[in-house]
Amino acid sequence: MGEAAAKPLSLEAYLALEAASSRRHHLVEGFLWAMAGAGKAHNQLLTRLLLQLAPKALAEGCEAYAADRRLKTAQDTVFYPDLMVVCDPSPSPLYEETPCLLVEILSESTEDLDRGKKLWHYLRLPSLKAYLMVDSRRVSLEAYLRQGETWVYRALGPKEALALPCPPVTLSVEALYQGVELGV
Repeated sequence: MGEAAAKPLSLEAYLALEAASSRRHHLVEGFLWAMAGAGKAHNQLLTRLLLQLAPKALAEGCEAYAADRRLKTAQDTVFYPDLMVVCDPSPSPLYEETPCLLVEILSESTEDLDRGKKLWHYLRLPSLKAYLMVDSRRVSLEAYLRQGETWVYRALGPKEALALPCPPVTLSVEALYQGVELGV
């Protein structure tokens, strides 16, 4: 006989579990996904992004959150984005629901989730204007930018820059990766 499938968690059960846990988990369509640890390159890139985005976000009346703030994308799905910018207040102190910008830093252990379930859920958020994927193994910035009702995909290399709609700032790929020890 096979084992019974695990029962999906409710949002309330997930939030209670997270409050009592020493480890963080995503809730993906009702099921827990343990989060991977971050390497040096990941942390270097996250710091550079936060330093560039947070001042402009604050000037626009928004907040920039790095790593430890939850994002509810559906009643049964909650992620911890690497970075998000939010301009509208959340109805809950436990999570955000209306980001204008989401950033994930890709690694070997996170890439499938970042390009799969997260991408699918993120691009369905009405408030989202841009989703960035920044690679921690090589110089590569990928962006999904909302233009009206459609999404435009851009892949950027070392000598390129990206104008973001929220917060309104231009990211230089070269400056973002300057001094980053890729793959570490």
